[in-house]
Amino acid sequence: MAEPARVRDYRIDLLRGLALVMIFINHIPGTIWEHLTSRNFGFSDGAEGFVLMSGMATGLAYGAVFLRGATLQTALRPWRRALTLWWVHVLVTLCILALFAWAQHDPAVAAMAVKRNIARALSDPQMFLAPLATLGHQFAYADILPLYIVLMLVAPGLLALAVRWPRGLMVGSLLLWFIAGFTRTTLPTWPLHNGWFFNPLSWQVLFVAGILTGLAMRQGQRWLPVRTWAVCLSWAFLIFALIWLRVPFVASWGGHGLWLLHEYAYFPSILTSFDKSYEFLPRLLHILALGYALSTLPALKTIANSPKVSALILLGQHSLPVFATSTVLAYVAQVTKAMNPPSILLDTALIVGGLAILYAVAWLRDNQKRQLQSRAAA
Repeated sequence: MAEPARVRDYRIDLLRGLALVMIFINHIPGTIWEHLTSRNFGFSDGAEGFVLMSGMATGLAYGAVFLRGATLQTALRPWRRALTLWWVHVLVTLCILALFAWAQHDPAVAAMAVKRNIARALSDPQMFLAPLATLGHQFAYADILPLYIVLMLVAPGLLALAVRWPRGLMVGSLLLWFIAGFTRTTLPTWPLHNGWFFNPLSWQVLFVAGILTGLAMRQGQRWLPVRTWAVCLSWAFLIFALIWLRVPFVASWGGHGLWLLHEYAYFPSILTSFDKSYEFLPRLLHILALGYALSTLPALKTIANSPKVSALILLGQHSLPVFATSTVLAYVAQVTKAMNPPSILLDTALIVGGLAILYAVAWLRDNQKRQLQSRAAA
């Protein structure tokens, strides 16, 4: 059976570009602009959206091979992406180390190095060189790519299971998510025993949901059909989360209610807390509800095809160089803020200037890609 012709869905590019912008702003803490990002209006944030859409992109990019019947060579293509992600992460890590080596004479920057898990690597680089290269030691605000690397390493197995037993894969993924959160099991770090902040055993559930969605899109279908009751329930939960975060009384009442369920009804904390490392239930439900609700909006496709959002789409289409650059720029902004008095103008300049650089990176990468395609065609 011939595979349906695939037209690029710009909704994914748009939402991924928006997630990258919000991640960049959130990675510069202490500005007024971070109050405008999605985490202030719901339980999840840009990181959840980025991982979910990365799963979709994986299903779209590599799914055709598995739908046709992959050979060993074609099945392992995601490992090439994992290798690219690894050397980009190493490069980002070296840039951060160089930045703090240059600025650590400032007391505020030195204190930040301790909080960001960088100080020990600066004081004893020989001990931390191997852990940094093998993802055993990670810096705060630079720990999403290691999660993505692990997910891409297991992507061939996930894609194979998604083609043959999609429902079984989703059930198994949810079971692993629950066990990891219930037992607080995560991947170890070394030589410091902190554990991964973005626990792959938990966050894989978003990646799997994204892969199943992307595979369905690849075939011109939906993984979850549109049902009126499901759409209404999703929007109701999103509105409830918004009220929870914006109305202090509701947040206080809700938090106390969850505490009662945990203390007296013996509900596990994975169901009653908001831990990000293990992607506890309120955060998971929120991003899944948000993704489902947005996918049912016809207006989103219209917006995504509008030239007015082309800048966001360009960012989303070149997410890896944009994200890597944004991680370094966010650290530059943090160090700059630490070395200067608080200033709204400085914060605004750092964010606007950083976003301009990110757009320039995406534009240059897009031009480079088009030139390579033109040469190949010639």
